[in-house]
Amino acid sequence: MTQIARAATLKTDPAYAAIRRSLDYYYGDTGQDAAMDALYAQFVRPGDLVFDIGAHVGDRIGSFRRLGAKVVAVEPQPLCARAIREIYADDADVILIEAVCGASEEPVLLFVNSANPTVTTASTEFVAAADNAGGWHQEVWDAEMRVPAVTLDGLIERYGTPAFVKIDVEGYEDVVLSGLSHRLPALSFEFTTIQRDVAQRCLDRTAASGAVLCNRAMGESMRLELGEWVTPQTMADQIMALPHEANAGDVYCRALPAR
Repeated sequence: MTQIARAATLKTDPAYAAIRRSLDYYYGDTGQDAAMDALYAQFVRPGDLVFDIGAHVGDRIGSFRRLGAKVVAVEPQPLCARAIREIYADDADVILIEAVCGASEEPVLLFVNSANPTVTTASTEFVAAADNAGGWHQEVWDAEMRVPAVTLDGLIERYGTPAFVKIDVEGYEDVVLSGLSHRLPALSFEFTTIQRDVAQRCLDRTAASGAVLCNRAMGESMRLELGEWVTPQTMADQIMALPHEANAGDVYCRALPAR
């Protein structure tokens, strides 16, 4: 059975009702899959190692695997992790770690949005920023759970240095990067217009690791917006200038060769 077929089966299973919307959105659109593959092919080659931090229901795992990469996926939500295990059940090149990725290996409190698990977060600041923000008023974090934690440095020590790291953890991106002391070839992190300060800290941490250039994709466009790559400071300035309605996107950073 293919991954899409397994995802389709989960969509009909009442046990997965809480993430049905995510499964519907992220699985079954071949055009979106092709665009995703074209985007990530700029960073991922066959045989590469990729870390997917905040894997949710695993659609990016699928893209990385189609590109021939081995994937270490980190996802703390039990139902999402269960879906990933079901969808990639026979794939030995997908390693799932059910945890939060953060600054240390101390357990972390996760704030669960039962109605919209895609915005479940470990960041109290994210929850506070969303409170009464335009476009976010309907979001409610109605449960808490303590979960294990890992760090990027710990993952690198165990699995090796990845060619690419994708980070999408709802306002916790800067904390994830605080657990990294290695220079990476490329990475991406999500940003939102309700927490532009998080994007600034992420860019500061990325720049501190060495010379990098940046680009961005808005929402789920799967397309780099800028015709040329820019410095972290230019990217920070551009994010600060975005209208609130831009909502969210991903910054892509690639390291410049050491001189």
